[in-house]
Amino acid sequence: MRTTTSLDQPRAIGAAMVSSKTRAHRSYIDGLRQSGALKLLFPRTTGPLEAILINTAGGITGGDSFTISGTAGEGSELTLTTQAAERAYRAQQTQTGQLETHLTVESGARLNWLPQETILYEGSALRRRLEVEIAAGSRFLMVEPVLFGRRAMGEDVHDIHFEDQITLRQEGTVIYRDGVCLSGDAAAQLDRPTIAGGTRAMASLVFVAPEAEAHVAPLRDLIGSTGGVSLLRPGVLVARLLAEDGFHLRRRLVPMLDDLTQNQLPKSWRL
Repeated sequence: MRTTTSLDQPRAIGAAMVSSKTRAHRSYIDGLRQSGALKLLFPRTTGPLEAILINTAGGITGGDSFTISGTAGEGSELTLTTQAAERAYRAQQTQTGQLETHLTVESGARLNWLPQETILYEGSALRRRLEVEIAAGSRFLMVEPVLFGRRAMGEDVHDIHFEDQITLRQEGTVIYRDGVCLSGDAAAQLDRPTIAGGTRAMASLVFVAPEAEAHVAPLRDLIGSTGGVSLLRPGVLVARLLAEDGFHLRRRLVPMLDDLTQNQLPKSWRL
């Protein structure tokens, strides 16, 4: 397991914070702060307020530290996405990149957390944490796609460290918690039938909404044979997808996100 010591100096540091508010039935920026290697852009849209995260460092490597904070204020709609796939590059043995995301969905609001794929390259070391607080009756959609190397480029991952922890709370109660930890020869672990059956792409999807149950059947029709959709509890839909590579993952994932966003998936996903 890789660790970051007090002697390690971050290669890149970035922080971004955005919050939304509603006025005259439209959502607008309420608060904005950005520093270091994280920037936010706001394309003009007719739907929810959309913020595009840009990592000007070009990726994440050992010693990097990034923090993201987003709040959908009362009655507003906010979508957070990324300009392109995030890349976790080779790291020094003693260093691990850190990415922490904290999201809040206030009463009557909706927040969509829709980052594009994270690509883990050989030798990468990344620790991520996503924590979300959701008010009762509000709506939250998240997807976290991960690629273990680029199969089309002949890449594989035999020496990586990847920790990923997701925690969703509603009114202070944990409604969803998930974690992944792959260290060492990830390819050998992913080849095991009980883990990934040789696939190199995966995605976790969660939709928290009063109408979540109505989307279970449509998503099951879209997901195919290498995924599953379940109603974890009333108002909490969970899906997990596996695919041979990023291309086949998107073929399943994009129609599902279109269904859950009423065809308002950010344009950056279609470039």
